[in-house]
Amino acid sequence: MPHDNLVFVFFVIFSGAALLATLALFARQTLVVAYILLGLLAGPNISGLITDTGLISDISSIGIIFLLFLLGLDLRPSELLNMLGKAAWVTVISSLLFAAIGMAAGLLAGFGHRDALLIGAAMMFSSTILGLKLLPTTMLHHQHMGRVIIAILLLQDIIAIAILLLLEGYSAGSADPLDIVWVYATIPALGGSAYAFNRFVLHRLLSRFDTIREYLFLIAIGWCLGMAELAGALGLSHEIGAFIAGVALASRPVCGFIAESLKPLRDFFLVIFFFSLGAGFDLTALNQIGLPAALLALTLLIVKPLTFKALFQSVKERRDKCLEMGARLGHLSEFSLLIAVIALQSGFIVEKTAYFIQAATLLSFILSSFYIVRTFPTPIATDDRLRRD
Repeated sequence: MPHDNLVFVFFVIFSGAALLATLALFARQTLVVAYILLGLLAGPNISGLITDTGLISDISSIGIIFLLFLLGLDLRPSELLNMLGKAAWVTVISSLLFAAIGMAAGLLAGFGHRDALLIGAAMMFSSTILGLKLLPTTMLHHQHMGRVIIAILLLQDIIAIAILLLLEGYSAGSADPLDIVWVYATIPALGGSAYAFNRFVLHRLLSRFDTIREYLFLIAIGWCLGMAELAGALGLSHEIGAFIAGVALASRPVCGFIAESLKPLRDFFLVIFFFSLGAGFDLTALNQIGLPAALLALTLLIVKPLTFKALFQSVKERRDKCLEMGARLGHLSEFSLLIAVIALQSGFIVEKTAYFIQAATLLSFILSSFYIVRTFPTPIATDDRLRRD
């Protein structure tokens, strides 16, 4: 099509997303599924409405940058302390088990040991987006459940960031082993610089002009992109710089307002990020990886809730709520998708492996949300009683 410009791309993405999101809500599906499906339909593999894969990739990278910045903003150490004991035990044990299942599935599907290792790593996480979007907070037990789930998701996010850092080291080390040392020396230096700048410059500016909301918005965006560019100049990824920028701001009193004001921007780039994943997915790959990916997704959708149930019972959570909590963590994660994308870009895995992870993750999104909205209280539950609970 001759219209691969930003205006046309945004028209296709957001007009199409509005239409498919409406259908998804009637079908009691999460909007993430609608965005990825739109990418598949509008991308070069089906309709060809958008054919410029370079443009799609650029849009996707911007989405990842802002997603990680907002993740960093939510990563307040104080929020982890109250639930750290329970969450750490549940997170570590479950992550090791899910990684073993994923790695075994990768080996059985014929992938090499390195690719199977990455598949295992991608299976460790649960979706923060689905976990929180489908959780009501109107009842006390759901408020407690939310705190437990958030603590686990945050610890999983820390593990995911560590994996992304390892991929950074691998990418740098592909040219010279000394580059690995540079990467791991640069990261703490970048973090220290971000902390110092935040303490001695940003904090004073934000405190002085905290009543001017537009200024706070501009400072947050400028800080995010500035750190992303600095990380890129130092040989790191833009995404790691954005994450460090978010963490550096997370402890500031104004952080809550910044995060709230950035929600529309977050939603904007969430649509683009997941659309880009769908547009970049090669449907012909399903001939090779469709069946094993489906088997892996189904296995984890059964094993994850039962594992979390047993672990929650072991830390004395309410027995009648342990299965529900496990089911709400039973899907794979957008971090699974992100790790696959970054690993493919770094050359750690082959394209087939990335498609395998993406297919398993998308199927888990669909089936998990389908089950949750028909079984437990959610904002889009099929039963009015569940919607009010």
